[in-house]
Amino acid sequence: MALGGSTHFVRRRWVVAVAAASLALVAALAGAQAALAHGLGGRADLPIPVWLFGWVAAVVLVVSFVALAAMWQEPKLASSPLRRLPDSLTRVVVSRPLSILFGSAGVFLLVVTIWSGFAGTQIATGNFAPIFVYVIFWLGLVPASLLLGDVFAALNPWRAIGRATGWLLGKLLGGPTPEPLPYTRQLGILPATVGLFAFAWLELIAQNGELPRNVAAATLVYTCVTLVAMAVYGVEPWTRAGETFSVYFGLIAQIAPFERRDERIVVRWPFSGLARYEPPRGIVVFVAIMIGSVSFDGLQEGPVWRRIGPEFEAAFDGVFGDTGARLLSDSLGLVLIIAIIWAFYRAGAEVMRYFTRDSDAPLSAGEIARAFAPSLVPIAVAYLGAHFITLLLIEGQSIASLVSDPLGRGWDLFGTRSSGINFGLIGATNTWYLQVALVVAGHVAGLAVAHDRAIELWSDSKVATRSQLGMLVVMVGLTSFALWLLAKANA
Repeated sequence: MALGGSTHFVRRRWVVAVAAASLALVAALAGAQAALAHGLGGRADLPIPVWLFGWVAAVVLVVSFVALAAMWQEPKLASSPLRRLPDSLTRVVVSRPLSILFGSAGVFLLVVTIWSGFAGTQIATGNFAPIFVYVIFWLGLVPASLLLGDVFAALNPWRAIGRATGWLLGKLLGGPTPEPLPYTRQLGILPATVGLFAFAWLELIAQNGELPRNVAAATLVYTCVTLVAMAVYGVEPWTRAGETFSVYFGLIAQIAPFERRDERIVVRWPFSGLARYEPPRGIVVFVAIMIGSVSFDGLQEGPVWRRIGPEFEAAFDGVFGDTGARLLSDSLGLVLIIAIIWAFYRAGAEVMRYFTRDSDAPLSAGEIARAFAPSLVPIAVAYLGAHFITLLLIEGQSIASLVSDPLGRGWDLFGTRSSGINFGLIGATNTWYLQVALVVAGHVAGLAVAHDRAIELWSDSKVATRSQLGMLVVMVGLTSFALWLLAKANA
């Protein structure tokens, strides 16, 4: 809503924004200083002092908050225009033959993953399955989703199998297939949340989680569970809310400038999809797992967990044995980090509730947390990119060799087996610059999305501005935490 031209009101608005930002700046600088106080031994050659990164990040967040409060007076993302691509291009992109082609490609990759995992060498780096699942699929689809939109929806092998099975049954039965059970809205994205946690557990904690046969077995089990669920609840309802990777990549795709809507491809402002997104039940826990799982992976690489992890293991060793104690210790660590992220965000929602309690439409802390959860997606993506950028750029190169020799048996199907890896593709200094830039950019983007959502929820611009003090605290805290993890991982 526009301010209306009152100089006194504008001045008061600036006072509120600057005062709030000043308080946050103190917390930001203190948090950043604590985050980097332990030093970065591996980054001593940086041309810019390491401690300066934390201060700059804090200042960028606070300046962004003040700028948004003073200059962003109306919802820009939620009300941004949608422009359709030319019909000729849209007809090609959404055509049935292309849909069948992409779906078939997804099914083929699924089959190759399971086959290579079971039949190929059990050396992780020499087998197609682990590299494809953990690097190409899990990490490589993220930038594709950010740039092009929900590409996984086109490649989703389980959706393709479900739709093909439904079509085939319809032909065999000579009529419509039995109606699936209704998927209740109360369930939200709980099944997808359970699946995301299971994937994180397999990747980070499970013993020999990178072993090809274990990757193949997990993929096969997930395939069976997903297809049964699609048979019970329907292909599209389960894909929208129950299938983990559809929900995951679909959320990330809300950042993209392209969207498929009503069988048309539209162009929109980047991040506007998050502002329009209707958060389902369970979205807060889902996003907390997105952030917390990457955070725990970073924590595992640093000296803090190497110090306290064995203490946890020692407490369980006498009951569960060495392996069981480690699994239980790491599992508790993962749950604890996710719980901390969730609790910290809920605390920010409580601050927002307090500052909006006198508005025309006061919301509970739970409602606020759910409404603003999409603004955490850019942060989750930034964490993922900052932590795994080198893995994607370096290990991802090995897929060229593995497509010619998926089983690790010395094949050269496409003449690419001898493709090497350029380990100098990105240096240590450039990696650190890129990591910090990703973290800061992700938090600034999240702050902008949250500000847009606040203006849309509360018509009183003063209330909307005050509410974002709680979001700023969340952003500052998560930024400091991310920088601290990077510092420890790179020490």
